[in-house]
Amino acid sequence: MVEPIEIQDSPKDELSIKELVIGIHKWIEFILTKWIIILIIGLTGGLLGFFYANSKRIIYTAETTFVLEEGNNKSGVLGQLGGIAGLAGINMAQGGGIFQQENIIELYKSRSMIVRTLLSEVVIDGKNELLIERYLDFNGIRSSWKDDPKLANLKFDLKSESHNLRLRDSVLGDIAKTINSSYLTVNNPDRKLNIIKVEVKSHDEIFAKAFNDQIVSNVNDFYVQTKTKKALENLSVLQFQTDSIRNILNGAIYATAEVSDATPNLNPARQILRAPAERSRFNAEANKVILSQLLQNLELAKLSLRQETPLIQVINYPVYPLEKDRLSKVKAIVIGVFLFVGITVLFFSTGLILNRIISSDRI
Repeated sequence: MVEPIEIQDSPKDELSIKELVIGIHKWIEFILTKWIIILIIGLTGGLLGFFYANSKRIIYTAETTFVLEEGNNKSGVLGQLGGIAGLAGINMAQGGGIFQQENIIELYKSRSMIVRTLLSEVVIDGKNELLIERYLDFNGIRSSWKDDPKLANLKFDLKSESHNLRLRDSVLGDIAKTINSSYLTVNNPDRKLNIIKVEVKSHDEIFAKAFNDQIVSNVNDFYVQTKTKKALENLSVLQFQTDSIRNILNGAIYATAEVSDATPNLNPARQILRAPAERSRFNAEANKVILSQLLQNLELAKLSLRQETPLIQVINYPVYPLEKDRLSKVKAIVIGVFLFVGITVLFFSTGLILNRIISSDRI
């Protein structure tokens, strides 16, 4: 019978583990001999973290979320009755979707919308002020322009005459790029939902809220007006034609009455005398039919406008006080201490390893 062989750790393995433990012990002893230096550097890191957190400016976040529901572009009723409007020369075709949800996000980031918002006048502390002026003030840009006469006298108020439109547009363009990259964030948190979130981050709380409110108002109004532009034009044309035919019909009715009053005792033998009355009656009947058709088309145009108009329902809007984003002083101190202590320990450990390698090579 073969007896099982017992496998035992070799002395070499025991020696390797012992060396590892001894090496760690010596490394700890070595690090502890440097505790004063490590303590001083750790306190220095904590102080630097404290001063960094204390000097960092607060960032305020103004957030608006809203639901965007597109108009129904596939109405069966309009598809069946759209040909009726064509009789009057009106195009009742639905829009092909000039803007969709993705496009309205890009519209928020466009230069024209940002510049329009910057040039908007809002009430701040009971005074009317342009948002661009508020931006220049809290960023200290106006004060840095004092040495340049052109920039110092630059006016952004559209009511005042500016002698250097090129310079003004250049400044507005640069600021729009900065706001687009560092201040404004527009996204769709959930692709399955039609919810759009607009965030404005700024060191100035009043500017963050005012800019957020104004750009949401400007973009959404522009979006609705653009989506309903064709339907409004169709409705305007139909309304004009309906009013014109109604006025003509009223005139024909009055003309028929005048002819009847002018010939109260019409001689049956004189058929020529019936011609004016018949002509007026025929005009009235024809205009009545046309008016009836136009009124039907007008109602279709109103239905088209209602279906073309997108629904924008605000869910959340920014209110004071805004959410603050600031690094905690305690957190900054802890990060500073651990960072500086870790770097110091790594530095001493590297030096210890290099010294041992050099010593072993000499041996």
